[in-house]
Amino acid sequence: MNIKPWWHVQRSRLFAMFKQHERAADELREALRLDPAYVRAACALGFLYGSLGRYSLAVEHFEAALKFEPHNAIALFDLGYVRHREGQHELAIAAFKDAVRLKPNIDRAWYGMGLALSALGRHEEAAQALEQAARLQPMNGYAWYELGMAYHTLNSRDKLDEVIAHLNRFDPKMTQHLVQATAKTSDQSVPDAPRAAPGAEDRRG
Repeated sequence: MNIKPWWHVQRSRLFAMFKQHERAADELREALRLDPAYVRAACALGFLYGSLGRYSLAVEHFEAALKFEPHNAIALFDLGYVRHREGQHELAIAAFKDAVRLKPNIDRAWYGMGLALSALGRHEEAAQALEQAARLQPMNGYAWYELGMAYHTLNSRDKLDEVIAHLNRFDPKMTQHLVQATAKTSDQSVPDAPRAAPGAEDRRG
């Protein structure tokens, strides 16, 4: 077994830890030069570019990884995430759907799908995806916030009230964001809640 590619991946992790991103990328590119089929290195490079907001490059490397491992559900989620961040919502939805088809319990893929569908104005489908995300992660305030916003857009007042009641049990601050965003009265003025999906830059690949 040639351990050189593996060694370069380990070095890249060290450089990334110290925020030396270009040196980390150089190590990963060298690993791929030595072994173009090294999926772990390709995903790590996609993750690194995603964390830097260089989404086109991230897409390129996740797609390269999936050529060798087309049934890698995590890589499909990551591909969907960076496509969504790049504004390629239809392609993002396709990747998220492939991810949950292979691994239905990837809650963040359901969440990302919901955001991408919402961005396209497909709010009923978005609500269905976000319901799955909230079911899988009942304490995820972001998922419940977005589900509430989807119900609000669909004029589903009863379902929105249920979301508010549930969310308030464990995340009063996010509840305030949701209450204000859906034009209900609130005792405290707060800005809109952040809506970024947990994704490639929120975890190590």
